[in-house]
Amino acid sequence: MPVIQEITKKLVSENIHRAVNDVFRTMLARQPEFVSETLHDAGAHAPAAAAGAEANRPQIVGTVGFIGDVTGLIYLYFDLGFARLATGHLLGMTEAELEAADDEVVNDAIGELTNMTVGSFKNGFCDAGYPCKLTIPSILRGNNLRIEPISSAIRDSFCFQCAGHRVVIDILMKVGD
Repeated sequence: MPVIQEITKKLVSENIHRAVNDVFRTMLARQPEFVSETLHDAGAHAPAAAAGAEANRPQIVGTVGFIGDVTGLIYLYFDLGFARLATGHLLGMTEAELEAADDEVVNDAIGELTNMTVGSFKNGFCDAGYPCKLTIPSILRGNNLRIEPISSAIRDSFCFQCAGHRVVIDILMKVGD
């Protein structure tokens, strides 16, 4: 398929906004509200990702990659409270059931939510003439997490507010080889 349009900041922004809105409205019955966008120079460190959760508060970060004519990783940063809220809604679990379950239940739900969001984002790139495939989801857990990309990566970070919680989306991409 020939390239239909150039990858621009606008294309990235439109695709992540659409993906987050569609997935969060459909799967969580919540309307995410866009807060801010940070456009980084190549290789820049992103304070936005660390700002996704308050200092020393537990975070769960879902990540899914995509590979093809455009390659990259997308990280979704959730504070533990919102990750549990999302898991409860996705799986129809009460707070008591979540307490009784292990961390794997929340990991699986956040992995799936991340997979759906990145899949929707990736589909926009496929439609623009950049075919690519998804990798398997991964989960990071900890406090004060920060991703530092290699210098050749293009990086954009987006912050949304949903149900009183911040969700930061960090996108790292490289076009071509």
